[in-house]
Amino acid sequence: FVDFTMDTVPLRQSSTVSIGRIKPELYKQKSVDSEEAKEPVETCGKLSFSLRYDYEEQALVVRILKALDLPAKDFTGTSDPYVKIYLLPERKKKFQTRVHRKNLNPTFDETFCFPVVYDELCNRKLHFSVYDFDRFTSHDMIGEVVVDNLFELSDLSREAVVWKDIHAATTESIDLGEIMYSLCYLPTAGRMTLTVIKCRNLKAMDITGSSDPYVKVYLMCDGRRLKKRKTTIKKSTLNPVYNEAIIFDIPPENVEQVSLSIMVMDYDRVGHNEVIGVCRTGPDAEGLGRDHWNEMLAYPRKPITHWHALGEWPGRAASFESQGSCPSPKPPHTP
Repeated sequence: FVDFTMDTVPLRQSSTVSIGRIKPELYKQKSVDSEEAKEPVETCGKLSFSLRYDYEEQALVVRILKALDLPAKDFTGTSDPYVKIYLLPERKKKFQTRVHRKNLNPTFDETFCFPVVYDELCNRKLHFSVYDFDRFTSHDMIGEVVVDNLFELSDLSREAVVWKDIHAATTESIDLGEIMYSLCYLPTAGRMTLTVIKCRNLKAMDITGSSDPYVKVYLMCDGRRLKKRKTTIKKSTLNPVYNEAIIFDIPPENVEQVSLSIMVMDYDRVGHNEVIGVCRTGPDAEGLGRDHWNEMLAYPRKPITHWHALGEWPGRAASFESQGSCPSPKPPHTP
């Protein structure tokens, strides 16, 4: 057991952006406003649902019927699908179907009601996210369906059944926003500093079209939380600036055993705080999350800064559920 400790300190100097020798063009994000022709969207099955407006309850009634021809995400050649649904732009009110084990053509037949005034429906859109459930790790996103025009088929006075192609999607395609942070490791001191610099284009979580974001960071080892720290809350903004540093004491012998899970949260004074988006960095992370970590180790004592796209938090994953100490890491070096 290694007792990793960490503290937060205000950032006294402006963080210098350093990308080392990694080619920045590898990490360019596609602009939403890009004028380039859109590539054909890959589909991965179909989703059937019905829409109806309940005038007495003043609610949009969404009945998720079934999915067809879903891709196999498991080694067994099948999937364990479920569907999450939002009525955007509000993301705090969400529903989720039951998980259907080992089924590529699941019949859900579940009904959900979103309270909304009829006249507001023209400004809202439905977002369906189809996931493959995994008991031991993060759930894989299969694809998504977005309904921009709720009145596409009828005035919703009667139940209207809709079939839509499921568009293949990665967590980056959900457009939850981005976070910029720097990593700096001092091997001689066994100290790593993560500086949360700012976020941009965060997903609005409130019906007002804004959020009250803060950043929560977990130090992880073998799927277990070791320590937790968070930044201050920035009120009513989708582009918060923090410039707050979090320090982790990590001996060089243990730096390959740990990772960081970074969650951008929306503070709610009355209800529960909600996750806006997440990202990871560490030796076992994917893509830029892994490259950023390796670049930090390759250039010690130098702050390395990158923008990271936020991914959707699919629900309770085992890697965030278990808490405790890291089992049997190497003991820290004692001089």
